[in-house]
Amino acid sequence: MRLRKNDTVKVIVGKDKGKTGKVLEVLHAAGRVRVEKVQMVKRHLKKGRSQANAEGGIIDKTGTLAISNVMFVGEGGKPVRREKLARDLGAKEKSKREKRST
Repeated sequence: MRLRKNDTVKVIVGKDKGKTGKVLEVLHAAGRVRVEKVQMVKRHLKKGRSQANAEGGIIDKTGTLAISNVMFVGEGGKPVRREKLARDLGAKEKSKREKRST
């Protein structure tokens, strides 16, 4: 599946099943994605370790999901298979699968 940053996806498996969100990051080597407001995890930071959060404490971060656990959401708001979707430029990203004759 070819997901890109800012695509809208729906989670189809796991504790966050049914939630939709925007793709923040795609980790191709690991086969995982970060989705906005999905798979939130807590991290403990020591004081002075981060410039963004100098006081430290417990922060919420977005965790990763396996790419196979999300499905692209089309224009109608329903999950669709990527083969049937055309990109902005008009060219299809992936050709439609054809049935092979034996």
